Amino acid sequence: MSQLAEDVGAEPVFAGLGAGHMARFVIDTLKRIQALVLLGEVRISLHGYDELAADEIPVRDVIAGLSQATIVEDYPTYGKGPCVLVLQRDSEGQPVHVVWGIVFGRTTPAVLVTAYRPDPRKWDESWRRRRT
Repeated sequence: MSQLAEDVGAEPVFAGLGAGHMARFVIDTLKRIQALVLLGEVRISLHGYDELAADEIPVRDVIAGLSQATIVEDYPTYGKGPCVLVLQRDSEGQPVHVVWGIVFGRTTPAVLVTAYRPDPRKWDESWRRRRT
């Protein structure tokens, strides 16, 4: 279980493993976030800025890479609002994990919660599955 899930006692919904309607909900979360970003309705949390800087990930790479994001985990019932962990690539093709969310009770903006370069000791070669 991820730190995010542990923080709220929620189980993630893994992409591709849910029933038809749950898989649609997972895709809908990401599609909503992508649409908001296209409209310029995006904010970056202070923590997000700190993590982007720590891993030297340009904001423009994260924004530009969102359209090609792949869902890793989805948290539709997260206490602060639905959020999704996605795999993106920076401008050099390197993997970046980004947590995007929408504040509970609101429809806008999309919020970049955090972003980091995944640790190969913790993630498999696809960057989509945690090592056990």
